[in-house]
Amino acid sequence: MALPDAIRERVLAFYDEGLKTKQIATNLRVSASWCRRVKQLRGRPRPRNGGGRPKLNDAACARLCGLVDEKPDATLAELQQRILDELGIKISSGALWNTLRRLKLTLKKSRSSLRSRSGRTSSKRVSDSSPNNSETSH
Repeated sequence: MALPDAIRERVLAFYDEGLKTKQIATNLRVSASWCRRVKQLRGRPRPRNGGGRPKLNDAACARLCGLVDEKPDATLAELQQRILDELGIKISSGALWNTLRRLKLTLKKSRSSLRSRSGRTSSKRVSDSSPNNSETSH
């Protein structure tokens, strides 16, 4: 659990006043190792998780929408290749997937193709003594 910035500031203020790590930890009810880490990282920017700028700009996103409209059953790999060929942008499948999700675009399988003729397969075998067997004696 991340602790609020206010507690971090209090830890640093206590260090500035000359208190020892154990005293600070006891006063603020936090661990001594956490206090030491706050002191060590003083002045450094705090890391942020995720959230760089998007790989595709507005024009590229518009083209991506067009590609999905043209072929809604395209795979991520096919879209990646088209984006590379047409726009010269290399994009990972994860970044492409996140972009599609952000744009609320979904890849749909084509409904115009016929369903597979192969039936369901099962590892269960029907035995001769099953109740559905029509050759049972009465």
